[in-house]
Amino acid sequence: MSHSTVPRSGAEADTTATTPASGDATGSRERRRAAGPGLRLRFGRDRVLLLMTLPAVGLLLLFNYLPILGNIVAFEDYDPYVSDNGVVSVLHSPWVGLANFRQIFQDHAFWNAMSNTLVLFVLQLVLYFPVPILLALLINSVVRPRVRAVAQAVLYLPHFFSWVLVIAVFQQLLGGAGLLSQLLRRHGFDGLDIMTDPGTFRFLVTAQSVWKDAGWGIIVFLAALAAVSPDLYEAAAMDGAGRRRRMWHVTLPALRPVIALLLVLRVGDALTVGFEQILLQRDAVGPGASEVLDTFVWWNGVRNQDFGYAAAAGLVKGVVSIGLVLAANKVAHLMGEQGVYQK
Repeated sequence: MSHSTVPRSGAEADTTATTPASGDATGSRERRRAAGPGLRLRFGRDRVLLLMTLPAVGLLLLFNYLPILGNIVAFEDYDPYVSDNGVVSVLHSPWVGLANFRQIFQDHAFWNAMSNTLVLFVLQLVLYFPVPILLALLINSVVRPRVRAVAQAVLYLPHFFSWVLVIAVFQQLLGGAGLLSQLLRRHGFDGLDIMTDPGTFRFLVTAQSVWKDAGWGIIVFLAALAAVSPDLYEAAAMDGAGRRRRMWHVTLPALRPVIALLLVLRVGDALTVGFEQILLQRDAVGPGASEVLDTFVWWNGVRNQDFGYAAAAGLVKGVVSIGLVLAANKVAHLMGEQGVYQK
């Protein structure tokens, strides 16, 4: 049995031939529509917001990114007195290549500053970082709003104190003539001068940071706690969960993304442990116990006028900080959190 084939007309064949192309065009338009408005439309829609951010972007470029070009000083024996123009001084200073970096890695003082910096970071990460979380949980558990507001204000107030005032307060409490030393002498004991003791300096610096800046971290975690739906607590309570279980299964999971983000940022700032705070107390305990990377850079660059050597030390610090941020962000991704940026 033979099957007859009916020939199609030319117009029908052309229409059939062009159907896939029309489908592709329609699909591409749908994909563009699903992707959202184009760049021109988005710029027109958000032009007011973009204009509002221009001053901040300009300041960021001027004070944070433009100075990066000055890192070329780390590869020179920079002499600022070659010319009154700083750019001319950079261009006419002798080029030494990696000599400053070789000198840094052979300098015992640099490794002492690096060791002190890392030890202070670990202490502040272990002793300081959990304090705002615990205080935020404690304040959030207070039922009366007025008591909660007063407690938050009292804890946040030291954040506005300068480091000079903070160190003066600790001097009056823990110094050789402070309240603690006088109290011990009245009871027949020898006085203590914790402010000049190199052995306790690291814990002293950590205590000062906790007292001054814990209130700032409380605000961040209280904002995260405010976003937790009360229905979750009610559902957990109906399932028989007590206060501790509600905190463990509801509160802490809600805080975990914020904790991961702040932890990554804290690790990125690990090598900056308080320049002004430590510089004010450097002479009291000596550079062996108090020298960190920031004071090392300041002492060699500003006091000793060795700008190329100080710039090389600062560049090493920046490279190590970038590596710490990337490593911490990778750990956050492995924990299922976003971190500073997504995968």
